Formats: sequence, structure tokens, C-alpha cells
Amino acid sequence: MDIILDKLRDIEIRYRELEGQLSDPQVVSRQGMYQKFAKEHADLTPLVETIRKYEKIKTRIDEYSEMLRENDEELQAMIKEEMPQLQKEKIELEEKIRVLLLPKDPNDDKNVFLEIRAGTGGDEAGLFVGDLFRMYARYAESQGWRVEIVSSSPSGGVGGFKEIIAQIDGKAAYSRLKYESGVHRVQRVPITEAQGRIHTSAVTVAIMPEAEEVEVNIDPNELRVDVYRSTGHGGQSVNTTDSAVRITHIPTGLVVTCQDEKSQLKNKNKAMKVLRARLLDAIVQKQNAEQAQTRKSQVGSGDRSERIRTYNFPQGRITDHRINLTRYDLDSFINGNIGAMLDALSSHHQAELLK
Repeated sequence: MDIILDKLRDIEIRYRELEGQLSDPQVVSRQGMYQKFAKEHADLTPLVETIRKYEKIKTRIDEYSEMLRENDEELQAMIKEEMPQLQKEKIELEEKIRVLLLPKDPNDDKNVFLEIRAGTGGDEAGLFVGDLFRMYARYAESQGWRVEIVSSSPSGGVGGFKEIIAQIDGKAAYSRLKYESGVHRVQRVPITEAQGRIHTSAVTVAIMPEAEEVEVNIDPNELRVDVYRSTGHGGQSVNTTDSAVRITHIPTGLVVTCQDEKSQLKNKNKAMKVLRARLLDAIVQKQNAEQAQTRKSQVGSGDRSERIRTYNFPQGRITDHRINLTRYDLDSFINGNIGAMLDALSSHHQAELLK
């Protein structure tokens, strides 16, 4: 911890510098500069507050250690009673400081695009796409986030989906949801199953940080844009104009379609947002895959083909295979109460980084 203390002192100095700059009228008058300093100040605040708590506890322990040398039995008894709690708080604060000092994912504060696609399992997989979307939407609602469906593709006549793409806007949405990417497997008796047999189906989830135009530069000459007439459930025409948009990014072969809006321009703008997010996600996945080769933990590897979780309805069980965590509150979980699982995944990832 002594080695870390030198770094903490530098952080304290920088924090005071930022406080001075944020109260400087010249800085305040320059919007871009003020926002930059304000963000850095806000990012450092949790760490600095924890450092200050740690220093107070450490000072108190040092003072008590000195006082124990005094020949006062009553004072010694009081100190011996309080010291274990102070030592416990000191260790907890040291651990918190280490976590706060971990390199921060630059995408953590971003909004996300959520893509859920049906895999093996036919209609049952399509139904589970809808179940997972409702799960994430309810969790987002509990966090005060905004959810907007960008694109959806119904499957069959049982109410399922081949694919749903949604944008989730909210504080630290990516940091909370980023470990959800991968294959989600469901085991249950389908509503169409007459014999009562359990079927296994699979759905792929992708969580992608929203990308700014400056982060992903797309050459318009590398795009093919097709427009066509929107269709709804069962193939009926939704409108009589060519408002649906399909954008193909020629170098990568990525294809994005959007038809939920009546305006062709709105559909194109939404499709471009999704395309930028997919291109940024490809970069993030590559970086994560390279990092995963140097560490055992696969949490956050971004491997879309990796089976990450199983939902077993007959047993009311959810198992996350990356951290070997099993819970038996499936009904509550599928209704959006996924916070405890997200906490466990985040803690596991932090523990791996601390190693």
C-alpha cells in the first residue's frame, strides 16, 4: 500500500489543481475546457473521497497505537475495543482504493445498443428473444434509463422475434451491461410441445457501446444504401413509401436494416448509429480477445459464440458459466431483477484485474 500512497498523493494534488481551475473565470468562460476539467474532477471525486476517509482512519489508528503505550488501563481497554473495527475499515478502504485505481474502460459511461438474435430452437428461440428483451427493458426502467426499439423482426405466428435491436440511454449503461454479450441458453417446455418434453434453445446477445462519429470514421463511398417498402407482422404493408433502409458497409460486409420509423431519413440515421456501434464493437472485441489471451477470466471477452448463461425453467435456475454462479430465483430474474448477477460479474472482473 505504501507504493500506492505516492500515486494517491499525486492524485490529491491534481484534484486540488482541478478545483482551482473550475473556479477560474477564464476556464469557466471556455465551454470545452470547462467540460473537460469538470469531467476529470467528477471521475476523480469517488477516489479522492475514499483516499481522505482512508487517511483519517489511518491517522486514528496511528494515534491509538501511540496511546496504547500510556499506562491507562481504562483508555487501553477502550482502544482495544475500537481497534478491530478501525483495522477492518482500513482494509476495506485499501481494497476500494485498489479497485478505483484500476484502468477504466473508456466506454463505461456510454449508452448502448442491445441486439438480441434467435439462434437454434426455432419458435422457442424467437420467444426467448422477447423474454430477454423484456428482462433488460425492465432492468433499464428500474435504473431510470430510456429504452427505444431501433429495429425488430417478428418470427412465426407465436409472438416471437428473429431479432430485436434497441438503444438504451442511461448513466453508465455500458459498464453495467457489457458482460451480457454471448450465447444465452434456455431449457423449458415450449408452449407448442404436446408431450411436455424440455427443449434447449439458444439466443445471442450483443451489448455495444454507442459510437460517436469522431470515434468511427465511415467513408460514405464504402456504403451501399438500399431503400424499400416497410413490412409489418405477416408481411402486410405498413406504408406506401420506400421508407425502410438497408445499409451495407462494403469493407466489412456488415448489414444494418431499419424500418420502424415512417421517415426514410430517421431510419437511415438510426441505421447509421447501429453501424457505427457495430464497427466500434468489432474494435472492442478484438482488444478484449487479445487481453483474454493473457488472463484466465473470460468475463467481458466479447466472444459472441461463447455460452455464458443457462436459464433452466423446470428447476427455476440460472447459471452463469463464466463465474460458476447459480441462482434459484429465475422468475424474479427474468422479470428484470438482474442487478445481483451484474454485480457478481463486475466483482469477478475486478478481482481478475487486481491479480
